[in-house]
Amino acid sequence: MRVRATPRGWTAVWLVVLAIVQAAAFLAVWRVALHIEAGQWVDTVALTGNRIGQDRIDGPVDRILNAMSVVSLLAATAVIGFIALIRGRIALAVTATLLIAGANGTTQLLKYALARPDFGIDPERIYAGNSLPSGHATVAASVAVALVLVLPQKVRALGAFLGAGYAAVAGVATLSAGWHRPSDAVAAFLVVGVWAALAGLLLLVTQREQAQVESADAHRVAATVLGVGGALAAVACGLALAWLLDLRATPPDELARRPLFVGYAGSAAGIAGTMGVVMALVLAAVHRLVPRVKG
Repeated sequence: MRVRATPRGWTAVWLVVLAIVQAAAFLAVWRVALHIEAGQWVDTVALTGNRIGQDRIDGPVDRILNAMSVVSLLAATAVIGFIALIRGRIALAVTATLLIAGANGTTQLLKYALARPDFGIDPERIYAGNSLPSGHATVAASVAVALVLVLPQKVRALGAFLGAGYAAVAGVATLSAGWHRPSDAVAAFLVVGVWAALAGLLLLVTQREQAQVESADAHRVAATVLGVGGALAAVACGLALAWLLDLRATPPDELARRPLFVGYAGSAAGIAGTMGVVMALVLAAVHRLVPRVKG
C-alpha cells in the first residue's frame, strides 16, 4: 500500500475551482429558469407533467417529503456529528454541521431574496412567487453529503450511492408532489455542492501538517460510476428539453400527454443527474480531506 503526504495545495485549488464552477452553474440555472421565458415554460411543462400517474405515487411521495422536518434535520445532523466524534474527528464534526447549516440557511435566504418575473406562463402559481432553490432537496442533499464526509472509508462508497439516491428521490418527489419545479431541486443540489467545496477547504485548513493519505482510500470506480451516470442523465435531460422547445408556442396546460411526460421524465433525469455529479465530486476528493492517517 502506497502512502504519501497529502498534497493540500493542489487539493485546495481543486476545491476552489469546484466552488466557482458550481456557483456559476447555479447562476446559469437561476437566470434561465427564472428570467428567460423559454426556461419558465419548460419548468412549467415539467411541473404540469407530474399529473401523469400521480394517483399511484401520492402516498410514497407524501411520506418521503413529510419525513423532512426541522426535527428530522436536527436529528440527522446530531447523528452525523456523533459519527465524526466517535471516530475522534472533532473538526470533521464541526465542519459537517456547518455544511448542513450553511447550505440550508443559504437556500432559505435565496428563496426569499430572488424574484420570479411573471411572463404569464404559469398563472396558477403566480402568487406563490419564487420557489428556487428547494428547501426539501437541500435538506436531503446536505445530509447525504455530510454523511459521506464522516463515514469510515470502508463504507463511504456505499454511503455515497445511498445518499445520492435518497437525495435524487427527494428532489424528484418535490416535482411529483407539485411542490417545486425541477430547476428548484437542481439549484438546491448546486448550493450543497458549493458548500461541500467550502467545507473541504475548512477541513484542509484544520488538517495537520503530518497527515497522510493512502491512495487505496480513493473510491475512483464508485466516483466514476456516479459521475458518468449523472452526466448521462443530464444529457438525456438536455435532449428531452431541447425537443420540447419546438412546442413552446403552446401553453403547458394545452399540451398532449406525450410532451408532458417527456418534460416530466426528462426533468427527473436532470435532477437525479445533477445529484450524481455533485456526489461524485465529493467522493473523488473526500479521501484527501479526511485522511485515514491523521498524523
